[in-house]
Amino acid sequence: MATPTIQRRRLGNALKRAREQAAKTQDEAAEQIDAAASKISRLELGQSGIKLTDLTLLLNFYGVSGEEAEWMKDLARAGRQRGRWSGFLGAIPDWFRTYVDLEADASELRWYQPEVVPGILQIESYIRAMNVNAQPGVSQEAMDQQLKVRLERQAILDQPNAPILNFILSESAIRRNIGDADVMREQLLHLAEVAERTNVELQVFPFDAQTFGAAWVGFTIMRFDHDASSDVVYLEDYTDATYLDRPDGVQAYTALWNRLQSAALGQVESRRMILRLAGAD
Repeated sequence: MATPTIQRRRLGNALKRAREQAAKTQDEAAEQIDAAASKISRLELGQSGIKLTDLTLLLNFYGVSGEEAEWMKDLARAGRQRGRWSGFLGAIPDWFRTYVDLEADASELRWYQPEVVPGILQIESYIRAMNVNAQPGVSQEAMDQQLKVRLERQAILDQPNAPILNFILSESAIRRNIGDADVMREQLLHLAEVAERTNVELQVFPFDAQTFGAAWVGFTIMRFDHDASSDVVYLEDYTDATYLDRPDGVQAYTALWNRLQSAALGQVESRRMILRLAGAD
């Protein structure tokens, strides 16, 4: 489950987004709750909580109502995890909803994937092939919902203020066959195309690289407003997930990321390997 710190982070991101969409300043927002602008800043950075009465005043001032307002109140109570993905309740497990909200709000993301292509980079045919193997017997409707969620998450690749996206993929992830040869070729060509984007860094951790004891552990580091003090590490297993925001835990995974990045192939060499495996080099 998400910690109170992460819940405040989510609420802060949502409040900042709502204020900016309403074209209001922090000073104007502060007047509504009879506080200093610094309090609004702390709220938006997730550094402090907020009373429901003050939250209601801000939501009214920003013109936020309905389900979005109720979701923010839920976050303020550190209660049920809902959010902008609540329309996909059947497709997103409870433990994953926090992640997709944080992912959409992050200013920088770092993925290390040891076995499969990260979800945000998967093409439709790869997603379907993987779901068929991972979830035998799943209904077509459920699969279509999961596909829609994953494809909608990929919108951050093209948004105007796209975050910085860093990927390190184990060589296993680009060699493991998901679907048939045509699916893998199409997936690899997509990786090569994404790797050319200015906000994307994609590296391959090859089989013959120096091996680290924890290189088999997949993880994601999320950063907000380029502020390392608010980093969150996401770890996922088959039926649950863990969110780390304690400084010692975040620092350990950041150090591991740095070691993996140093041992991985450079971006140019990584793209060449991907194209070679796709038969397009």
